[in-house]
Amino acid sequence: MDSVPSRFERATRCPACGGSRLGPWRKGNFDIARLDKDQIKITDSEYGKIWDLSACGSCGHIFADPYPNPEFLLSLYGQVEDPAYDAEAEGRAQNFRGILDRLDALASGRGTLFDVGAATGILLELARARGWTPDGAEASAWAVAFALRARGLRLRRGPFEEARVEPGSCRAVTMVDFIEHTPTPRAAIARAHEILAPGGLLCLVTPDIHSLSARLAGRRWWHLRPGHVAYFSKRSLDALLEGAGFRIVRRRRYAWTFSAHYLLTRIAALRPLVRSRRAALFFKGIPIKLALGDSFEIYARKDPRT
Repeated sequence: MDSVPSRFERATRCPACGGSRLGPWRKGNFDIARLDKDQIKITDSEYGKIWDLSACGSCGHIFADPYPNPEFLLSLYGQVEDPAYDAEAEGRAQNFRGILDRLDALASGRGTLFDVGAATGILLELARARGWTPDGAEASAWAVAFALRARGLRLRRGPFEEARVEPGSCRAVTMVDFIEHTPTPRAAIARAHEILAPGGLLCLVTPDIHSLSARLAGRRWWHLRPGHVAYFSKRSLDALLEGAGFRIVRRRRYAWTFSAHYLLTRIAALRPLVRSRRAALFFKGIPIKLALGDSFEIYARKDPRT
């Protein structure tokens, strides 16, 4: 077995299903030893950069191998500062309102909604306005401070799996674009199951590496980036969720809304179009919905009897 840099580990089991039938899937194309905080922030634009990826022969899950150990990854996320994320708050709120609409329709009453990887608290602020009790965990010290200052939200800083949350105390848990960032998804999903009340709901959003958009884009697919260490399929998500005791009650495809300014700044060749203040303000006022069909949006329920 090849040696790997310190702070990284090789997989012996599938992170999604625990299977041992692992094999190489695709060779990486960036230097993992130089991984830094700016490469893993939400708004990075290093599209097409991937880790060495392995695949599980049992469930089809695709994941970084070697992968950053959780302690190292947490230290990097703790340093992340990403003002461009909240600059798109209006578009992100549009996305989150749809999630909250569906949670309201599926849930048997409101209660505590726990957002995992809560960033600056946009989703939780919207949930609070609807009568949910907001709670959440976020690794970035900058984001936690921003959520408190701008939205009056007290997020728990640190790993979700270690947050002191009373078992069975939450009516809903949301993981929007979170699970692809962790090398230990089974631990995160098990913890979500633990803190949910019987009949509680988990909403999970994550990229679909086998989607038509991903296949057409190939190595230029925008979800291939250093911050993503896991790529799920329908089969591997089913294995992950059902293995933790969840029953999937709704599936759909997630869509994003961004400003034209944000999208133009993602492409180096188009950035000159928004360099002037006047142009920037103009393009920031144009919302664009991206319904690419390349991410899952899944709602899963904890057994009401447990």
